[in-house]
Amino acid sequence: MPVEEVCDSVSAEDDANTGLDVPFLLEECVKEKVPWKEVLKRKVGKKCSFSHARVKALLVDSIPIIKWLPRYHFKDWIIGDAMSGLIVAILLVPQSIAYSLLAEQDPIYGLYTSFFASIIYALLGTSRHISVGMFGVLCLLVGQVVDRELTLAGYTSDTNQTIMGNLDNSTGLICDRSCYAIMVGATLTFTAGVYQVLMGLLQVGFVSVFLSDSLLSGFATGASLTILTSQMKYFLGLHLPRVQGWGSLIKTWICLLKNLGHTNICDLITSVICLLVLVPTKELNNRFKAKLKAPIPFELFVVIAATLASHFGKFKETYDSAVAGNIPTGFMPPQLPNWSLIPNIAVDAFSIAIVGFAITVSLSEMFAKKHGYMVDPNQEMYAIGFCNIIPSFFRCFTTSAALTKTLVKESTGCQTQVSGLVTALVLLLVLLVIAPLFYSLQKCVLAVIIVVNLRGALQKFVDIPKMWRANRVDTIIWLVTMSTSALVNTELGLLVGVLVSAFCVLGRTQSAQVHQLGQAGDREIFEDIGFYKGLQTQPGVAVFRYEAPIYYANQTLFKKSLYRSVGLDPLKEKARRRKLEKQRNQKQGGEDLKQEMDVSTDVYLLQHTSLHALVIDCSPVLFLDTAGVNALKEVCKDYKELGVDVFLAQCNISVIDSLRRGGYYDPKKGTKEIKFHTVGDAISYAQSSKSKNGDCDTVV
Repeated sequence: MPVEEVCDSVSAEDDANTGLDVPFLLEECVKEKVPWKEVLKRKVGKKCSFSHARVKALLVDSIPIIKWLPRYHFKDWIIGDAMSGLIVAILLVPQSIAYSLLAEQDPIYGLYTSFFASIIYALLGTSRHISVGMFGVLCLLVGQVVDRELTLAGYTSDTNQTIMGNLDNSTGLICDRSCYAIMVGATLTFTAGVYQVLMGLLQVGFVSVFLSDSLLSGFATGASLTILTSQMKYFLGLHLPRVQGWGSLIKTWICLLKNLGHTNICDLITSVICLLVLVPTKELNNRFKAKLKAPIPFELFVVIAATLASHFGKFKETYDSAVAGNIPTGFMPPQLPNWSLIPNIAVDAFSIAIVGFAITVSLSEMFAKKHGYMVDPNQEMYAIGFCNIIPSFFRCFTTSAALTKTLVKESTGCQTQVSGLVTALVLLLVLLVIAPLFYSLQKCVLAVIIVVNLRGALQKFVDIPKMWRANRVDTIIWLVTMSTSALVNTELGLLVGVLVSAFCVLGRTQSAQVHQLGQAGDREIFEDIGFYKGLQTQPGVAVFRYEAPIYYANQTLFKKSLYRSVGLDPLKEKARRRKLEKQRNQKQGGEDLKQEMDVSTDVYLLQHTSLHALVIDCSPVLFLDTAGVNALKEVCKDYKELGVDVFLAQCNISVIDSLRRGGYYDPKKGTKEIKFHTVGDAISYAQSSKSKNGDCDTVV
């Protein structure tokens, strides 16, 4: 049954009997109340209908490729999609192998992860441009959990040892270190994907708005410092266990300094050479990206050259240099997650799910806005969730959107996610034929590739002065989140960042002040007289504005600020009156003390002989809770006892409803409700009332 509304606007003329200047009024819409059971029945019926059209719409919404692929402009788009897909795949090959190192996995699993993620997001994603694959921060989080579980299971070194009792639940065979590591990584990925899909089912895609840009940037920079630190042992060719627990960054550097004497000179020289090649060439790519049709894949060139040098120079045999090792071709049979591990990694999986979703939605919305189309945050939650759930059965680890590869994808002519399918085809070729050729690739080269790709996040330190000048609160959030993520704990940094952001928002409502307003000539413009010159105050009426919602946490501050701005605290005045009354009753000469009390209680009127009304501009007040309504009641009551009326102007619908529900209007006491849609109307009404010592009419 549709809701019937009757809307009308009327103007009220001056009341001839009272002489009051009645303001312009808007008649409220009359809405027919629908029982909640009926509303619930409609919603359930709409969601659970099984018509042919409903099933078709649900299928199209769940698998977006069904909608856009039939409309694909083959002649116009295929070249751009094929080019961008090929270039991203070329970049992904060395990065997939490198990020496997960060996630404590064998190189083949990184290639699996990139392959499956590209296909699944192309089917389920709503963004045309983002590239889904491995992201450094998530690989770090996965690696920390994997290393912790390996230590708990008894794998205490980098060697591929076998521990009795650790079984692969899909085959029943005893797992070596590599097998157990991917089992932990896949189970963690499965659990994170389940969280993301559940959040999509619960329609909580809006949670991404609570992760601000400054928070995510600070978290990424702090995690980048941790990633940089974790790769230093490969730079130096040291065989050191990953440090666990809080303060791991500082502990790792201490451990590195203690073991500098064991540096592998071959790995160190290789790392320096690769850095000297990759850093300048990356800068060249960035500087001439407008002129280049596609970025030059220097990483791939470095990987090929380093692999050839290591193979023919026999670096592993001669210098004991750590290499990638055997990378098998083809695919392994699927395996189920290790259900017994889920209780151990459930909390870690939740933080990974939140970070992965936030990064993906942020990037997808950014590029959608840039290119003029829409993305669905909840569908993105489903897409990234299934990009984790399905590949977890094929020995993959956590994925999300990656900024660097997305920028490359966009700049090389990408039009749709067909480019993701092209990327998957190239990766399939690598998996089936080329992967074993990287056997001799040194791990220090992979570490260099990881560190060079951190430049964007680490360059944020240079922008701190600019950030501070632009917004100090956001800079504080960035610094706190970055410091906590780097120096204390990566996951804790995200939580601390959210809490600091929330407290900053709360702090802004706590620091709001009441400002006295003046009028700009005859215009309906009222602004802070302490900020603008030439504003005029109104005779007999003082106008104030409070620029924050009034609720339990700041209602006391609101009253104090208002009393201070008016120049009189009614509570102190009443306390003084009670004190004088008590003295009159206890001492003789009561007539003289009574006269003294009368003089004291008139202090306010002697100082403000013409003031008889306060107008509070409520336009910035977004909402009131019960404590806020009670605070306004107390303000009205306190000033009523001093002969000053209080008027509320420009209240929004939510505030008016809260005032009504909170009992601000009391017909039994003769108080009446008049809405003031402008401050000027409230001033005119107050000036016409001239009730210095009369009853307080509660009006809005």
